[in-house]
Amino acid sequence: MPAELLPQPYRSAFVRPPVVKPFMSVRDRDGRWTDHFSLTERMSRANIVPGFSTPVYSYNGSVPGPTIKVRKGRSARVRVRNKLPANHPTIGQESSSSVHLHGSASKPQYDGYASDVTPPGFFKDYHYPNIQPARTLWYHDHGVHHTAENVYSGLFAQYHMHDEVERALLPQGEFDVPLMVGDIMFDADGTMRYDDSSTSGLHGDVILVNGKAWPVMKVKRRVYRFRMLVTSISRSFRFVLSTGDPMHVVATDGGLVPRSRAVGAIRAGTAERYEVLIDFSKYRPGQRVFLNNLSNPNNVDFDHTDKVMAFDVTDAPVDKSDPTWRRIPDTLVNSHVMGLTERDASVTRHLRVRRQNGSWTINGKTWEDVIDSDFQLLVANPRFNATEIWEITNHSGGWFHPVHIHLVDFKVLSRNGRAPFEFERGPKDVVYTGENETVRLVMKFEHQRGRYMVHCHNLPHEDHDMMQQFAVGWRPGQPDPNDPILADPCKNDNLPANWAQREIAEQRRLRLQRRRARLRRQRQRRRRLRRRRRRQ
Repeated sequence: MPAELLPQPYRSAFVRPPVVKPFMSVRDRDGRWTDHFSLTERMSRANIVPGFSTPVYSYNGSVPGPTIKVRKGRSARVRVRNKLPANHPTIGQESSSSVHLHGSASKPQYDGYASDVTPPGFFKDYHYPNIQPARTLWYHDHGVHHTAENVYSGLFAQYHMHDEVERALLPQGEFDVPLMVGDIMFDADGTMRYDDSSTSGLHGDVILVNGKAWPVMKVKRRVYRFRMLVTSISRSFRFVLSTGDPMHVVATDGGLVPRSRAVGAIRAGTAERYEVLIDFSKYRPGQRVFLNNLSNPNNVDFDHTDKVMAFDVTDAPVDKSDPTWRRIPDTLVNSHVMGLTERDASVTRHLRVRRQNGSWTINGKTWEDVIDSDFQLLVANPRFNATEIWEITNHSGGWFHPVHIHLVDFKVLSRNGRAPFEFERGPKDVVYTGENETVRLVMKFEHQRGRYMVHCHNLPHEDHDMMQQFAVGWRPGQPDPNDPILADPCKNDNLPANWAQREIAEQRRLRLQRRRARLRRQRQRRRRLRRRRRRQ
């Protein structure tokens, strides 16, 4: 698309994604609540370029998809219906999908295993335990060999897990803001252009925040919390404020950091999450503050990719009875993972990420090798509850690799033998492995047993085929009750139009049945007690 037709920076208003509410909440026999959500993957249209309508893939009709909000200790069941066309009308990929809740300790069959796909016309119920500390998660497509195209087309959204500690320390509601930062390029007719430079990566010339090009957000003169997530399929960012003021990192991928960190810049690759506090109380009404991008080596940059969004400071009244209005907490939460040390590890494993014979590999193997092994090939097989060190090395001078390890949170011990960056001193599940960098990570393999993936989150690299699997408490050839493909596969979507209402009615019927059974047992106990008294 010619540059003069592209959207211009700071012409769009900032928008927040919608929030999806549970259509039903059910209390299990053990007293645990489960919230039920419904998502439909379908073709939609987005107005990004003035005068054009762009075909997109969406969850429930929006890009990004709707935010899911849950409480720690309440599980969730998310029904995902694939109503996409058989192939994307302009990019052309197959539309089978697999939903990964990134950052969740889900069982393997609900983790969005790449080869556990749901074709159009089918649905799958995903069960999420929500047992970890409060954090910013995100759900996105993970379908084998087409993750990049599906996420680029719009299949991503945030998922917020809250707990009492986090609610007491950090801003909530209006002042708790999701920021999903990505990039895109367009063909002349306004459709998405997909060109991954022979699987090296895709770098668009338009920066999007929550689906809008370089938006402007109106803010009050107080502290805001921003949940920053990079959703680009390849581009990395180095975020800075135009004023030179610091951002205060209060949480990373896996939740709250032990102590907040004031940083001037944050280097972030695809899928990394950083929760930051920005204090707008120091700025005058009418002042415009920019969030900019200093970029990183081996990105492809264009005229305006150094810009992200702007904040316009207003003189709207501030509720100063809210204790978070101007608070930057110093001490937050010590977590188990941040207490791990090298001495706790029983094993050190080495992973090498590189391009080899035209393929992206981990230790010389690809996901095709995993498929060819009938999903038996493992890059690691830690014991359940074992603590290990994983050392990841990128000897390439031409690419960076954000490496994601499913299931676990880890602590970054070192980067090229030196201390980790200030902003990454919290629980993580993605580590930016830069050019010629070696990172050492320590993690505990807890919560679940079974097979999980480790892969590069530069999604064209993942799709071709920089992904391996590890297994927790399982060995090849053993029976697997949590088989990621066979344990709970997708189902044919012949659901009636009122399926949700039927499920609600069925739950009411079951509750009434249980109540009647409970009353019947109580009457029986009373009768037995009366007979016993008469005999006495």
